[in-house]
Amino acid sequence: MSNAHIQKQSPYRWVIVAAGGLLGCIAIGAMFSLPVFLRPISEETGWSVTGVSSAMTIGFIAMALASMIWGSLSDRWGPRLVVSIGSAVLAAALALASQATSLIEFQLVFGLAVGGATAAIFAPMMACVTGWFDTQRSLAVSLVSAGMGMAPMTMSPFAAWLVTIYDWRTSLLIIAALTGAVMIPVALLVRRPPALESQNAVASSDGERSDMSVAQAVRSPQFIILFLTNFFCCATHSGPIFHTVSYAISCGIPMIAAVSIYSVEGLAGMGGRVAFGLFGDRFGAKRVLVSGLLLQAFGALAYFFVRDLGAFYAVAAVFGFIYAGIMPLYAVIARENFPLRMMGTVIGGTAMAGSLGMATGPLAGGLIYDTFASYGWLYIGAWGIGIGAFLIALTFRPFPKANAEPAPLPA
Repeated sequence: MSNAHIQKQSPYRWVIVAAGGLLGCIAIGAMFSLPVFLRPISEETGWSVTGVSSAMTIGFIAMALASMIWGSLSDRWGPRLVVSIGSAVLAAALALASQATSLIEFQLVFGLAVGGATAAIFAPMMACVTGWFDTQRSLAVSLVSAGMGMAPMTMSPFAAWLVTIYDWRTSLLIIAALTGAVMIPVALLVRRPPALESQNAVASSDGERSDMSVAQAVRSPQFIILFLTNFFCCATHSGPIFHTVSYAISCGIPMIAAVSIYSVEGLAGMGGRVAFGLFGDRFGAKRVLVSGLLLQAFGALAYFFVRDLGAFYAVAAVFGFIYAGIMPLYAVIARENFPLRMMGTVIGGTAMAGSLGMATGPLAGGLIYDTFASYGWLYIGAWGIGIGAFLIALTFRPFPKANAEPAPLPA
């Protein structure tokens, strides 16, 4: 046990964190380059902005459906193989999307293939990282998430710079080449957690839940509550994330200034991820998650009351800090409650819920604006959904722990 523990806490665990952060940054950044290319694609091809944008919605749905599949495969094959396949498929899909000759071809390739391949990074890497850490687990998962959060501040400006020099097809092809050149070698650094290297270690690391099957896990109240909480949590912040720039413009704020609200939200989110990771290690992941969900609901509602740029910046900073901070905690709670050997499946399941929640915001916000000619009800609705996420999370009860010490034998 002590040997396994020393291995598990070896310095290599930080290599896994760095690899996860870099892989996530490039994968998420490649997928989220689409908003940057939106206008150039539409202007050059004549495809509608709505048609090109819908590739992103298809991408979210593909991510959702693929998350649990990739997670389960990483449990079976190990994360290195799954992440390597995902990296190769992502690079190929981006290259194919750059050559698409029809809108439907672009939607299918970018949406299904890029979205599905991106999902091969998140759940397997989160599951892998949770297995490498006994202590500082919340911080480690949050640092991987912070790497993914770097995408809008690195890959998006890079895409914007490329498209000022080349056409969108060449730009997307360069991003595809970069993705393959960086991600495939980095994926080879990924290793299984030492606790999974032997069957005996699997049993000991899973403790009293070592006999739990995957079917029992996904039917358990603990999994269902995590799934629902993640869905409602992401549905809470999805609409505000997607529509706040449009809302700010409708309040009379110039486009460039309105877009900068995103940057404030993103920067605050970086700090939130690290801070909530430290809070999770200090006070417990569940307690911090529940508190964060309540604050997130009121953070969304706060947008309803703002009209000038300074107020938008203030709310964006608070809202970004909170919603980005709470997201990594789901993986930590999953690791605390389910066997390590099925972590990919469990985290993939909660990631699926999150992606479905994210897919609701753009559509709901658009419908609300078209109906009321105002975004007000979007933020009131987000507050209500956020309170729902908070109430669901309150009902979470960890699996009962077996008694640590057996009763002494009679003399």
